[in-house]
Amino acid sequence: MSGALVIGYGNPLCGDDGFGWVVAEALRAHHPPAQVIITQQLHPELAEAIAKAAQVIFLDIQVAGQPGELWLTALTPAAEMGASATTHHLSPAHLLAWAALVYGAAPPATLLSVTGACFDLGADLSPAVRA
Repeated sequence: MSGALVIGYGNPLCGDDGFGWVVAEALRAHHPPAQVIITQQLHPELAEAIAKAAQVIFLDIQVAGQPGELWLTALTPAAEMGASATTHHLSPAHLLAWAALVYGAAPPATLLSVTGACFDLGADLSPAVRA
């Protein structure tokens, strides 16, 4: 197992949906030993890197709550895979389940998310999310 793996995801061209990218890029720049993956969406190919990590931190935006509100959620592998678990629109829980099924390991994982305010076209985060 390697150290921590950070996966920042979302669409950097849709306002606050770029939150995962912005935070992951900052971590990559300021904490070079950490393994950081930046991607537009979660896909099955990430399962191998997840299985090799000692812990995983997912970074994403969400719509529920007050803009700028920070959420920290402990994750476990999905109990059921379902049809959506075989597409390129996976949840972190489904990726953990894939890592366990295919590679025999699902490390402790956390989702760090913030409630977004603006998802319009553009590369800037809203003031609430930037704060």
